[in-house]
Amino acid sequence: MAEAEAVQLKEEGNRHFQLQDYKAATKSYSQALKLTKDKALLATLYRNRAACGLKTESYGQAASDASRAIDINASDVKALYRRCQALEHLGKLDQAFKDVQRCATLEPRNQNFQETLRRLNTSIQEKLHVQFSTDSRVQKMFEILLDESSDADKLEKAANNLIVLGREEAGAERIFQNNGVALLLQLMDTKRPELVLAAVRTLSGMCSGHRARATVILHSVRIDRICSLMAVENEEVSLAVCNLLQAIIDSLSGEDKREHQGKEEALVLDTKKDLKQITNHLLDMLVSKKVSGQGRDQALNLLNKNVPRKDLSIHDNSRTIYVVDNGLRKILKVVGQVPDLPSCLPLTDNTRMLASILINKLYDDLRCDPERDHFRKICEEYITGKFDPQNMDKNVIAIQTVSGILQGPFDLGNQLLGLKGVMEMMVALCGSDREADQLVAVEALIHASTKLSRATFIITNGVSLLKEIYKTTKNEKIKIRTLVGLCKLGSAGGTDYGLRQFAEGSTEKLAKQCRKWLCNVSIDTRTRRWAVEGMAYLTLDADVKDDFVQDIPALQAMFEMAKTSDKTILYSVATILVNCTNSYDVKEVIPELVQLAKFSKQHVPEEHPKDKKDFIDMRVRRLLKAGVISALACMVKADSAILTDQTKELLARVFLALCDNPKDRGTIVAQGGGKALIPLALEGTDVGKVKAAHALAKIAAVSNPDIAFPGERVYEVVRPLVRLLDTQRDGLQNYEALLGLTNLSGRSDKLRQKIFKERALPDIENYMFENHDQLRQAATECMCNMVLNKEVQERFLADGNDRLKLVILLCGEDDDKVQNAAAGALAMLTAAHKKLCLKMTQVTTQWLEILQRLCLHDQLSVQHRGLVIAYNLLQADAELAKKLVESELLEILTVVGKQEPDEKKAAVIQTARECLIKCMDYGFIKPVS
Repeated sequence: MAEAEAVQLKEEGNRHFQLQDYKAATKSYSQALKLTKDKALLATLYRNRAACGLKTESYGQAASDASRAIDINASDVKALYRRCQALEHLGKLDQAFKDVQRCATLEPRNQNFQETLRRLNTSIQEKLHVQFSTDSRVQKMFEILLDESSDADKLEKAANNLIVLGREEAGAERIFQNNGVALLLQLMDTKRPELVLAAVRTLSGMCSGHRARATVILHSVRIDRICSLMAVENEEVSLAVCNLLQAIIDSLSGEDKREHQGKEEALVLDTKKDLKQITNHLLDMLVSKKVSGQGRDQALNLLNKNVPRKDLSIHDNSRTIYVVDNGLRKILKVVGQVPDLPSCLPLTDNTRMLASILINKLYDDLRCDPERDHFRKICEEYITGKFDPQNMDKNVIAIQTVSGILQGPFDLGNQLLGLKGVMEMMVALCGSDREADQLVAVEALIHASTKLSRATFIITNGVSLLKEIYKTTKNEKIKIRTLVGLCKLGSAGGTDYGLRQFAEGSTEKLAKQCRKWLCNVSIDTRTRRWAVEGMAYLTLDADVKDDFVQDIPALQAMFEMAKTSDKTILYSVATILVNCTNSYDVKEVIPELVQLAKFSKQHVPEEHPKDKKDFIDMRVRRLLKAGVISALACMVKADSAILTDQTKELLARVFLALCDNPKDRGTIVAQGGGKALIPLALEGTDVGKVKAAHALAKIAAVSNPDIAFPGERVYEVVRPLVRLLDTQRDGLQNYEALLGLTNLSGRSDKLRQKIFKERALPDIENYMFENHDQLRQAATECMCNMVLNKEVQERFLADGNDRLKLVILLCGEDDDKVQNAAAGALAMLTAAHKKLCLKMTQVTTQWLEILQRLCLHDQLSVQHRGLVIAYNLLQADAELAKKLVESELLEILTVVGKQEPDEKKAAVIQTARECLIKCMDYGFIKPVS
């Protein structure tokens, strides 16, 4: 019974294979394999499943199945040839050659085998030639690099060549096989920055996407040596080493998304131990005085990127738990550093903010209350352990730690504010004689007033305390900070004109003072940064933002600060720009609810007169004129954890507001806005990615893609635009995404192929059915470009779908633009495939009537496309041509072809005459003298 069923399943699989349903065929063969022990049948089933593997590009599986068939019958020519094909695709040319050699021996007259034998022989010779030439190049490069007498130009060229070679799989493998790791270590020992950089960047390329090589390199170079190299003052070297370590982590953890198979997988059984060792060394770097500020930042960046889960749907957060248990106190130590104290570790402007972000990410990555309680207890013990009546420095560090946590997980920071002695200590430090104490206390007060609804102490005491300090202090640094605290407390009403905290004009005075500090380059950058922070709150007021965009020196001072190495102001600058462009979400005001609120004497939010569209447009123009795009492009490039997903969302909102007017898009492209938008559309919050994709669509719809997105970047634009075709997006987003895709698909077949691979075709077809005229038109125009692609044409050729029918019916629409696009698509389809000409007559009875209407159309472009379709049908088949000649179409062609010469109608008349000539060639009509 089982054997009979196996034979039946084999036949079923064969039928599926003939119908090109290879998945179903594979399933049938697999089921049959479980039911039979007959060797001949087993060999056939494995051989057939190998054929399915070749068709579905599962070459590893195909080679395995063919091998099993060969194990049963060593002379199975079909199995040998299928294994040869699979091995060739896997790049194993020598093994493929042996298989086809055996096939040619068994069937010497088979021309296919002889041709494959010749082709593989040529490929193997070329590969060997490349390998030998690569080996000699590698040796020569190392000789130049390790020779102390080599001149600078030769050194630089050899170093760059080595880096490029290391990024290619074949080159990386040749370096590795030629004792390259040991030679690269010698380069690192020279201590010459340019050679160290070349060695580190080459190692990065060699580690990328190769788990076994990454493991060997990690053990050869040693993690302690990598970390000590990352700890140097040289920013370029430190960043390069950080990238090397990231490449190693990606390869070991599988984040590189490469498939590791065969020997590669067998070499590395478990990478957890290595990853844990890397994490421990990074945590040790945080508290080491030997580590530079730059090195500490890179260690924090690596921890930020690799410890918390990227996707909260993954249950395992063991890496976070490990870091909380073994490293949270070390991170808290970094957060609590006070630059003015002698005990301070080497820091950059970004270090403490990076540590705060790491604490926030770790806290967010915890799954339950017990885990969060444990986290809080560690923080509490650390802070209370610092309180010492005899040592003011320790108290300052404790308050600085609270201040840093308030910039991370605010809920946790708010709980810590309630600890006995914390608020009292903050008040005491405000009255201290030391500048460092006052700075820390005021900054802590500012961070504590982030959420007024919770920080009750600040609501009751904050304003009076900050006002008192502002009046009494003569220190400019403290004055700025206290002013920012007042700005924060004064902006509690948000954009609501009716909830202003301060007296009329006070907010403008505060803003004016902030703008003065912002422009004063004699004040240190760390202090000027607080002026930006103050403006982030004050620009919620429409009068303030209107004044600010008119103050060009203040705007440009802010933009210049955004371009510096201090990344802590990114969020504040992004917030100011969101406020100035009104690109924040505004709740829709329903008139009935407003009336109801007034009736019940509830507060109704009021819109400021300067928040109307005319004022917003004016502010956008001024920002563009002041050079906002170059600042945004620089901010997006920040390779730091400080560029959080929330900041990216704000930047995406600003870009979308700036792209609103089509006239401004040329300026945005010219200043690099198109390139800057791509990373925002690919990474960040869901809202941010949609906003950035929408801005990309606006640019792609009207710009030359080669200029807006130069080089390979243009292919990265496709996926965000395709995502906008989702029915959950609004109509404008759908429409502009279709316009963008239409523009891209008109550039090259490679772009059309990319759009097809992103599975955009079903969505484009759906919008061709849409009731909305503009959406239908945009989708049809996009399809008109897409039909130039062979794979799209194959979709139209396939049986059992209405694609061709839809295009024909759209040619009969009343909308001229839809007709024009649909006729263009049909003209190209019928020109490409005779089968589609015949299919056109079968899918709908209206085809002839629609064709005649196209050939008589008022618009010359539509008429010309109709005549091209007619010509394609006449040329395709004599029987079909006869049918057309017997219809009224002949009369139409005659009338059009006999028209007087006219420059505008030249193409139309010429095409009609070509149709008539074709009819004469068939002998259906005769020329009249």
